[in-house]
Amino acid sequence: MQSITDDMVIDARSVTLTLGDGDGAARILHGLDLAVPAGTSVALLGASGSGKSSLMAVLSGLERASGGQVRIAGADFGTMGEDDLARARRGRIGIVLQAFHLLPTMTALENVAVPMELAGEAQAFARAEAELGAVGLAHRLHHYPSQLSGGEQQRVAIARALAGRPALVFADEPTGNLDRATGHAVMDLLFNRQRATTATLLVITHDPSLAERCDRVVELADGRIVRDTAR
Repeated sequence: MQSITDDMVIDARSVTLTLGDGDGAARILHGLDLAVPAGTSVALLGASGSGKSSLMAVLSGLERASGGQVRIAGADFGTMGEDDLARARRGRIGIVLQAFHLLPTMTALENVAVPMELAGEAQAFARAEAELGAVGLAHRLHHYPSQLSGGEQQRVAIARALAGRPALVFADEPTGNLDRATGHAVMDLLFNRQRATTATLLVITHDPSLAERCDRVVELADGRIVRDTAR
């Protein structure tokens, strides 16, 4: 495991997660340590139920750890109230999911720009247009999701995740709804944009071939890290 220092984008120590209470409580994560420096790509690899999506939820601030410490890009997620946590996520984290989660009544441009506009970005539409151009969709700015292919919709989702220049981007099974060739092209694009923006990328996957494209592979089983290797 990488040593933990102040310049780590992810600094997670002794992280536990228990869901439920009493006799029905289920221990999901068992004292995980994970440190990730800026600008790297890391695969969280594991079978269904291994804990990788739960770890992503904790690291992204969508779920509170039951124990341990979680610092993301210098922010201590464990000590924040819900409002502060929401603000901290907005400035630090982008997320790309298997389901594209584009708003059907908004164009590609609006899907990327509106979240930034709501966050107070003055140049939201200009930045959104530039990011959509960078993912090869300059000619599809005013198309609605129903008018886009699956690969194009995932490109919009990538643009949305990266346009705000977050320190950390999560991609949770990002090719799960795409055919093999389209999925490969989308991942090429995601890695290229990650490098261009210097974001740190965590790819959650059960696919070893996708995991091996990352700088580092962290494998989970039964809520524990069982392998942590750099390429």
